[in-house]
Amino acid sequence: MVTIHRLSRAEARRIAVRAQLLTQERSTDLAETVRRLWLVRLEPTSAIAPSADLVLWSRIGAAYDPQDLRDALDEQRLVELRGTVRHPDDLAAHRAEMAIWPGEEPLRDWQERRRDWLLTNDECRRDVLGRLRADGPLPTSELPDTCVQPWRSSGWNNQRNLVMLLGLLVENGEVAVAGRNGRDKLWDLADRVYPDDPVPDLATARRLRAERRLAALGLARAAAAEMPGEPVDVGPIGEPAVVEGVRGRWWVEPGQLDRVAEPLAGRAVLLSPFDRLLYDRKRVAELFEFDYILEMYKPAVQRRWGYYALPILYGDRLVGKLDARFDRDEGELLVHAVHRDEPFDAATRDAVDAEIESLRAWLVQSASTAPRI
Repeated sequence: MVTIHRLSRAEARRIAVRAQLLTQERSTDLAETVRRLWLVRLEPTSAIAPSADLVLWSRIGAAYDPQDLRDALDEQRLVELRGTVRHPDDLAAHRAEMAIWPGEEPLRDWQERRRDWLLTNDECRRDVLGRLRADGPLPTSELPDTCVQPWRSSGWNNQRNLVMLLGLLVENGEVAVAGRNGRDKLWDLADRVYPDDPVPDLATARRLRAERRLAALGLARAAAAEMPGEPVDVGPIGEPAVVEGVRGRWWVEPGQLDRVAEPLAGRAVLLSPFDRLLYDRKRVAELFEFDYILEMYKPAVQRRWGYYALPILYGDRLVGKLDARFDRDEGELLVHAVHRDEPFDAATRDAVDAEIESLRAWLVQSASTAPRI
């Protein structure tokens, strides 16, 4: 008989926090940190710092230098894939999906439109691949746009032929980001960028990805609403569990269950709005009972917490938001408000204040060491 584990909300939160490397024990190795997180999202907004840098600083601390991430991507010790940073060891599981692009039959309408557009512009595709083969890596500005049918959409991608073509060539595994020159991506043939590891069959690849996703999340739903980018569900992987006060079934990474009764060696953490701990807003509401939305897209008069408020984690609770902005010209962190979801006791207040000072010192130290990505 299958054992269904019963977890309190506090136990579920501890599992999630430990899996995301947010305990007192700091990570020390950049590539290993990315591997254990499964992914780090690249997001250009940098009211305080680029999201990827905030994510890695929150795990590694003052020893993290943003230039280390740039160097790792340029040297392909880490790899950029569809707006995320990945460990090279994980690329083979993604290449199985690339091999069946645009997807499994029956295709959806949008998949057929992408396939047909790329087929119509196959000569441009060949021109781009030939130029990269001869001279890559190259920025977008040095690649030929010989598309006979322009990309059409109702949004800002309308007529951005090369950008959209390169995105499709990343999806089908022919092209990859090989590094950056400042904020410009450098493109090359994927075979020169990705490790030459055996590519598993599709079913094995999907299972491997679900296992790695669960290890990084700690616990997740078996099924969830479809989201852009990386899914937040894992299917029947791990150990089944229910969480007290939360409806439905969860799956838990087995190694986390061995530690569920241990006290959490937690700390105060300032989280990027795009942090993986927060990405599944439904899970955040269910387990952490935390109300949060990124308000940079709202008019100023409608914001409750600020343009780019950083959620504040203390131990296994999300306890508030930091409304701040970093003035790069002046080298100063401007703290507008610390929004407390509940009154802070002395220990929480001191820990949060100390983490804000740590953020300030790190920002000043690293402000001029690397270009933003």
